[in-house]
Amino acid sequence: MSLKSFLAKQFAKSIYKKTKLWSDNPVQTQQTVFKEIIRQAKNTQFGIDHHFDSINSFQDFSNKVPIRDYEALKTYVDRVVQGEENVLWKGKPLYFAKTSGTTSGAKYIPLTKESMPFHIEAARNAILHYIHETGKADFVNGKMIFLQGSPILEEKNGIQLGRLSGIVAHFVPKYLQKNRMPTFETNCIEDWETKVDAIVEETFHEDMSVISGIPSWVQMYFEKLQQKAKKPVGELFKNFNLFIYGGVNFEPYRAKFENLIGRKVDSIELFPASEGFFAYQDSQKEKGMLLLLNSGIFYEFIKSEEFFTDPETSGPRRYTIGEVELNINYVLIISTNAGLWGYNIGDTIQFTSLKPYRVIVSGRVKHFISAFGEHVIGKEVEHALKQAMENTSIQINEFTVAPQITPTDGLPYHEWFIEFESEPENEDAFAEAIDNAMRTQNSYYDDLIAGKVLRKLVVTKVPKNGFQDYMKSIGKLGGQNKIPRLSNDRTIADFLKTK
Repeated sequence: MSLKSFLAKQFAKSIYKKTKLWSDNPVQTQQTVFKEIIRQAKNTQFGIDHHFDSINSFQDFSNKVPIRDYEALKTYVDRVVQGEENVLWKGKPLYFAKTSGTTSGAKYIPLTKESMPFHIEAARNAILHYIHETGKADFVNGKMIFLQGSPILEEKNGIQLGRLSGIVAHFVPKYLQKNRMPTFETNCIEDWETKVDAIVEETFHEDMSVISGIPSWVQMYFEKLQQKAKKPVGELFKNFNLFIYGGVNFEPYRAKFENLIGRKVDSIELFPASEGFFAYQDSQKEKGMLLLLNSGIFYEFIKSEEFFTDPETSGPRRYTIGEVELNINYVLIISTNAGLWGYNIGDTIQFTSLKPYRVIVSGRVKHFISAFGEHVIGKEVEHALKQAMENTSIQINEFTVAPQITPTDGLPYHEWFIEFESEPENEDAFAEAIDNAMRTQNSYYDDLIAGKVLRKLVVTKVPKNGFQDYMKSIGKLGGQNKIPRLSNDRTIADFLKTK
């Protein structure tokens, strides 16, 4: 065992013990976070406007601070972007993480000196928990890569601006700098396809042990490696045994990855976002990711089925950590030490464990199909596809689902656009298997099929690189961008139909 591996194991043991201290006391931990962020922000403009000086309980907070998304918070954010201090959080942010907005163009998410360390520590601690549980630490001696955005930052009124993954690249610890790939120059390449080609050339002869990124873009990297090496990635990188990912469910990609690698490798799932690093997989044995309750983020949860209701009373009930239940779909609401308050990040989650609190990402608030009241969510379509693929040789590269409300003939239906790597022998049977799995999970969908409001789903094959072409057409190829699993309209579907 190398000295580096030995020290990693000792550090992992220490972090595991610290994690236990707060995860064993979740309600108290969240209460401490709540009081601290309210205290630090009470003299900000937002704190003054919402009477933070008189908030003594969560009930006070929920009465004074409504749920907001970015558009509703934008008037405050715009003031921060213009260089004003003490608006949402004390002083000015260190950075803005720039993300793609839906209705207002670019979104500027503040990162402060209080919030930034938690982004770095969470990613580190995920790896340390893996080391502590498995005892595997030799990978720290090999090369590591994270497929990320450019680290080149702009400046806006004295505040650095860039993609989150590019900002984080500036915080890689010194002890990992020698192991880190690719070079800074390659990371700065903006064109994604050119960048991946350069990464292939740089890493081809290296001892890669850890590879991380969004599965769809890592898949592109693996395909290019395999084409160049004429052999599986696992043979090229004999010590590659850990894949770290976030952003999407890995299961639809798993079979293709194992084929590209030539063997199974361990994986760690992360739940990062510009707004905060919310959870990471702390165990290879348990389902879900550990919700980070001590990281400067106070969490609220609203049941998805109640979220869109707008009664004349006080709106949907807002739950805190001690009130949540297993297997309920919740909209995730956060208040943070970066100055986001009662903020709807757009993700839905479900709890898989309450001791400790572990979650899975079940979908996006805006990514669903409910053209007929069925309210199909991301978790359901991913699970249905996984079930249909079990015990088959089917492999897929990417997929998305959209409603077909006005077909040229027959009843409306859900259309599944799938880019296959290995196609089903019987396409009708495959579509039937997906449909049955959907009907089992979603009673509303089942009722619509049984009542002949909808007909069974239709699978439409997408040509090779069809999804990449779509992402390129909207300027979102690579990086942290990902295809929506569900759309309630035909925007993506209409593009794919032309392929």
